[in-house]
Amino acid sequence: MADVILYITAKRTMEIGQELRSIGWIQGVDFDYAYYRSEYDYNFSYDPIVERHARFTFYNDTNASYFMLRYG
Repeated sequence: MADVILYITAKRTMEIGQELRSIGWIQGVDFDYAYYRSEYDYNFSYDPIVERHARFTFYNDTNASYFMLRYG
């Protein structure tokens, strides 16, 4: 199992998920993904403590390598 993190928008995350399904990969079997929004601590700074990002999880290392070459 391999995780790939991309710092992209929610819209682009959904587009990539759709592209992966359109090439025949099955979500939940070949890959999973989740989008995480930015988190802020306004008490100390206006900079995000966690940047927005998408985490793609692959259950086959070959798929993860292909993904990184195409999107990374």
